[in-house]
Amino acid sequence: MKKLPLFLLLFSQNLIAQNPPKPYGVIPSERQLKWHETEMYCLIHFTPTTFEDKEWGYGDADPKTFNPTEFDAEQIVKAAKAGGLKGLIFVSKHHDGFCLFPTKTTEYNISKSPFRNGKGDMVKEFEQACRKNGLKFGVYCSPWDRNSADYGKVNYLEIYRNQLKELYSNYGDLFMSWHDGANGGDGFYGGANEKRKIDNTVYYQWDETWGNITRKMQPNAAIFSDVGWDVRWVGNEKGFANETSWATFTPKFADGKAGGVPGNANDSESPFGTKNGEKWIPAECDVPLRKGWFYHKSQDNEVKTPQQLLDLYFKSVGRGAALDLGLAPDTRGLLHENDVKSLKEFGDLLKKIFDNNLAKNAKITASNTRGKAFSTKKLLDNNRKTYWATDDKTTSPEIVLSFQNPITFNIVSLREAIQLGQRVDGFTIDIFENNEWIEVSRRRTIGALKLVRLGKDFTTNKIRIRIIESPVCVTLSEVGIYRE
Repeated sequence: MKKLPLFLLLFSQNLIAQNPPKPYGVIPSERQLKWHETEMYCLIHFTPTTFEDKEWGYGDADPKTFNPTEFDAEQIVKAAKAGGLKGLIFVSKHHDGFCLFPTKTTEYNISKSPFRNGKGDMVKEFEQACRKNGLKFGVYCSPWDRNSADYGKVNYLEIYRNQLKELYSNYGDLFMSWHDGANGGDGFYGGANEKRKIDNTVYYQWDETWGNITRKMQPNAAIFSDVGWDVRWVGNEKGFANETSWATFTPKFADGKAGGVPGNANDSESPFGTKNGEKWIPAECDVPLRKGWFYHKSQDNEVKTPQQLLDLYFKSVGRGAALDLGLAPDTRGLLHENDVKSLKEFGDLLKKIFDNNLAKNAKITASNTRGKAFSTKKLLDNNRKTYWATDDKTTSPEIVLSFQNPITFNIVSLREAIQLGQRVDGFTIDIFENNEWIEVSRRRTIGALKLVRLGKDFTTNKIRIRIIESPVCVTLSEVGIYRE
């Protein structure tokens, strides 16, 4: 057997080095990648329940009570945008069963209210305001319906699916179809005024509903539910994920066996995810801006402060999840002035902190690089699709950021190239001080985003990121150094 000439051998080795790493484990779909890029969005609760000053509507409110005479979808959308939110999900029907669009499926809808003289379509107004102001738009249609006389019976499922079909047909491309596993309880139910309970693991037939309706009519919409197809509930309504957070997840039934369905809201792994889980199902962290999801005048002075929102941002988005912030219009049909103010100041805080990436002034070197196509330059190109990568056998590399002059910082931001899977399960942040490296933080997961808030200022001219545990080669798409 003839030996290859040296130049051919080197050329072939270079080609191998330029090949991208193989995906590791399960990977996100294109719709999930777009959802990850959204990071923060809001959920709007606004029904007759608002006018009843209740948190849970019973389903028996007179449609005539719904009359927000100053309603302005743009005021709400612009306030959300000022807060840095990139999308809006409108509750087109909550558990009370009142549809905020002129549906053909039930008389209990907005056309029976005084709003816009019975000609209104609030879903359409929010959709148009979102498109105009550059926010993504999604809908939530509650499967539980406390007004419908048919709820709990076989024929209700067709009613619900027809409501989804109307929403999917009439409001353009949706970024999310938001659901939950609500399973019934006390309600009006067409005048029966009784308690109805269903088995939420089978009654809604989600595989059929999502597989043959949502996926076909809105293929770009990420489906959220308790342990949903695309996005899972984090397991609390406090707005945060666990510090160690995996986007991979193995849903379970209530008895702990794998294969859970929407409705199993108490999965013990929801806040953490599942290392090497069977599916890519990242977490959403939902929390209302106020104490409740609906507007109550008594809570006008209980709006979360900008600093509280910032803390939630670090504990949700900064842990690879998304922040879904509940906004509640008042009886005028506007966000209260206190809500608007808090959102604006929160958005300003984000800009003040993250508009100046100190890493852009650094020279970045790596202990190993997988050829020029995957160089450390990719860490600063502000492109999630490009990344620095190591050779296949290098699983514990390090990068060093060197600055011409010392910098002061207290936040480190890292992203993995999650299109190739979530890999890292251990890393440190070190600073160079008095001619030696000093470890200032040790964490586990990175995923879509890891924001490490160090809690104090450090001043140095060298920062080192050491990957201490990864099952395969490392792929990082971004690095950021900031000062809060």
